Amino acid sequence: MQEPAAIIAAECVVPTDDGELPGTVDLPDGPVRAAVVVVHGSAAGHRSYCCYTHVGRVLTAHGVAVLRYDRRAPLEPGRDVPLRLQAADAAAAARTAREIVGGDVRLGLWGLSQGAWAAPMAAAHHPELFTFQILVSSCGVSPAAQMRHGTAEQLRRHGYGDTELTGLAELRTGWEAYQRGQLDRPTAQALVDRYADRPWFPLAYVPRELPSAGGGWRDMDLDPTGIFAGVRCPTLLFYGETDSWMPIDDSIAAWRRASSAELTVHRVAGHDHLLMREGSDADPAVGDNRAAEEAISQQYADQMAAWLTLGLR
Repeated sequence: MQEPAAIIAAECVVPTDDGELPGTVDLPDGPVRAAVVVVHGSAAGHRSYCCYTHVGRVLTAHGVAVLRYDRRAPLEPGRDVPLRLQAADAAAAARTAREIVGGDVRLGLWGLSQGAWAAPMAAAHHPELFTFQILVSSCGVSPAAQMRHGTAEQLRRHGYGDTELTGLAELRTGWEAYQRGQLDRPTAQALVDRYADRPWFPLAYVPRELPSAGGGWRDMDLDPTGIFAGVRCPTLLFYGETDSWMPIDDSIAAWRRASSAELTVHRVAGHDHLLMREGSDADPAVGDNRAAEEAISQQYADQMAAWLTLGLR
């Protein structure tokens, strides 16, 4: 990876409607041309995650400030933060970025995976704030449908066949019904117990012991095309072609069908859901992990920087 220009990292606080979120602003060593707010993937809520620090390193070299902040804690243990709150926090972070870098700078969003649902929601709800967005692994189907796709692909890539896929479908259908409050806990737990000793069970992403109450993530049946339809700002989409979690073709088609925004789509060969090189042994969960950053696609970094540079002229 080419060494970028110096970064000035400044700690900050993002005030929300009900509290504060700690953050870091990566500032270029020179004039600020724009500012980007990072919106989190589901399993990566800390601002030091490698994909977020990588954005800071890449974009500050081109005069773009990057605000990274810690995602708020879930309202209930074990539950995802509702997308509407994630979108509201992204808007609050954008206002904080504007205060830091100056009131006339252009603001944009960068969202990864789950954050690529929340970021366009923020862009649609706050067109006065955001003038562009960059999305990595943006899904065009519901979270429930995406998990059905992704878990089935995990089994296929581990060599399982039709019998195991049929069992997975039954298990996840029951888990989703419990999450929706449509299935009582004893019935749902009995279904889990039936499959828990199968060797593929860890790939199903269903808890071994169900939570005491159903009615889980309220966004699980969200149709993202309704969000995409509200986006008006130019949008840059990236997909890693070896991504095992994302229905890429369906997602690109959903964007093109639903949105009137100017879309630019890049598919990155040989790279995965995080745009990391397929087969890399770097651990993306380690904060400020330069080895993990170096596994992230250089093509993606170059195309992102070129798109922003052209748009900011």
